[in-house]
Amino acid sequence: MGLNDAAWEKLFHKYHILDEIENKGQFIISANQIKEFREPRLMTKFDHKVNLPWLFARNNLAILPISRGDYVIASFSAYKEFEEPDSHVQKISAPPHIQSLMPQFLVSEAIALNYANACGLLNDFLEDDMLVPTVSGRMSSGSFGFDIDTKSGTRHIMINNSQIEIDAAYEGIHYLSLFEAKRDLSDDFLVRQLYYPFRAWYGRVTKNVKTVFLIFSNGVFHLYQYQFEEPGNYSSLRLVKQKNYAIAAEIRLTDIEKLLKTVPFIQEPPIPFPQADRMPRIINLMELLNEKPMTKQDITWEYGFDERQTNYYTDAGRYLGFIDKDHDDHGSILFRLSSCGTSIMELEYAKRQLAIVTQILRHKVFHETLKLYLQCGEMPDKKTIVQIMKQAGLYHVEAESTYVRRSSTITGWINWILSIVQ
Repeated sequence: MGLNDAAWEKLFHKYHILDEIENKGQFIISANQIKEFREPRLMTKFDHKVNLPWLFARNNLAILPISRGDYVIASFSAYKEFEEPDSHVQKISAPPHIQSLMPQFLVSEAIALNYANACGLLNDFLEDDMLVPTVSGRMSSGSFGFDIDTKSGTRHIMINNSQIEIDAAYEGIHYLSLFEAKRDLSDDFLVRQLYYPFRAWYGRVTKNVKTVFLIFSNGVFHLYQYQFEEPGNYSSLRLVKQKNYAIAAEIRLTDIEKLLKTVPFIQEPPIPFPQADRMPRIINLMELLNEKPMTKQDITWEYGFDERQTNYYTDAGRYLGFIDKDHDDHGSILFRLSSCGTSIMELEYAKRQLAIVTQILRHKVFHETLKLYLQCGEMPDKKTIVQIMKQAGLYHVEAESTYVRRSSTITGWINWILSIVQ
C-alpha cells in the first residue's frame, strides 16, 4: 500500500467519509484535516484516474478543489479518455532564422509551445490571426458554480477562489485560447485542468474561449480542441477537432533499407520479450528519463499506468538498450537512461529516429519481419510473425499464446518505423 493510500484510509476512517457521502452525496474536507496525515499537495493531485487512491477507485470517487483550502469528494465523473489521434500528420518546421529552438532541445512544455507558435502551428490549428501570448501561470479562479455528473445523478458545486494554473494562453482577433500542455503520452486527463481555467476566463472576456490540450513528444505535437457545450456543466465536454503536427525530418525508405543491409544482429538479451506495442510511448519514456532518473512509482504516476504497464514499457526500453534498471538509496527500483539512450537523445531529430530504428533492427525478429514486409508490400500475418519469433531464440517465450500476444509488439514497432519515412 502506498503512502497516499494509507493516509487516505486513516482519513476515511476518522471522518466517516463513506457514510457522509452515502447520506449527503459528498464530503467536504479541508487542507488542514488532510495535513494531519500527509502533505495536501501530495494527497490531492491525481492527474489520471489510475492515480486515485484505492479507496477512491473502489468506491468510484474523485476529488476536486473548491477553494484555496477545501476539497469536495463525491462519485464525480472527473476524467476523460483521449480520443484516438487522427492518422494524418502535418509536417512543420521553424523559420530558418530561428536558431535557439532546435527539436532535440524542446525539453519543456513552455519551449515546445514556443516552437509551435514560431512555426505557425498555432495559427493553423486555432484558425486565428495576430496571436499574442497572454495569461499564464498560477492565478485565482474567481467564484462560479457548475453541474457535474455523478454516479447518483447531477450535482451542483460552488467554487470560491480556487487556485488554477494555465500553461499558456494565446489571444488573437477572434478567440482567447487556453492551453494545457503535457509531455507524457497518457490515456486520459483530469477535465478540471481545462474547465476551471475556462470558467475563470469565460466571464472576463467577450470573445469565445477555446480550450486546447497539447501533448508533445519526439517531435510530434498532438492537439485536441475541446468545447464545453454548456458552460455551466463540467460534464458537457466534447472534442471539436484533433490534429497532429510533426517536425519535418528527411528520412527516406532507402535509409531504412540501408539499415536492413548493414545493421549487425545481437544475441537476444535475458530480458522478457517486449509486450509494449506503442513505440512513441517508449521514446516518450526516454525523454522523461533524459531529464532525471525515475522510480517505478514515478513512472506509474506520470503516465497514469498501472504497475503492469510500467513493467512492460521499462522492459521494452531495457530490451532495446535504452534504459538501465537500478535501485535508489531506499531500495526502490530506479530506471535511468543508459549511455546508449543518452547518446541517442542528444542527436538531432532525424538522426535520433534512425538510431532508434538501428537498435530495433539489431534484433533478428524485427529485422526479418520488416524485410518480409518490404518484399511483400504488406504486414505478414500473425502466423508468419510467430514462426519468425520461434526461430529467433527469444528469452523465456514458450507458450503459443505468449508468442501470439507478443507478436503485436512486432507489428506495432514495424508500423512505427514505416510511419517516420518521408
